Amino acid sequence: MNGYGSSSYKHNKQGKIMSNNNVHWVLEVDINDGKSDDFTALMAEMVKATQADEPDAMIYEWLISGDGKQCHIYERYTDSAATMVHLGNFGSKFAERFLGMATPIGLTVYGDPDAQVREALAGMGAVHMEQLGGFAR
Repeated sequence: MNGYGSSSYKHNKQGKIMSNNNVHWVLEVDINDGKSDDFTALMAEMVKATQADEPDAMIYEWLISGDGKQCHIYERYTDSAATMVHLGNFGSKFAERFLGMATPIGLTVYGDPDAQVREALAGMGAVHMEQLGGFAR
């Protein structure tokens, strides 16, 4: 047992603690002026498509600031393969419209995504956080 958690944790190839293979993140965006209604409509379309077409999307939640100008999107996928399915769907169906309505200001990635996911998210300036301790159920 280390000083931060239980010795029952799984370890990745580098010997780092990981509680599972999930990949998750918080994407922070500013909603572009005059695009709030369009953004909300696109969000509904994206939520519906993700729920219907991506069974390995575990969490897909959009949260809005009190003034309606900023949105945080919390996403969690079972593993890197499921993450790539989502990124492919986003790129082919939604990215152009999404980026016309919102400006990404931060992306914090959690878990242990594989090299393909890391490369796919690199263009968004992803900050990767590694598991130190704790658990997910």
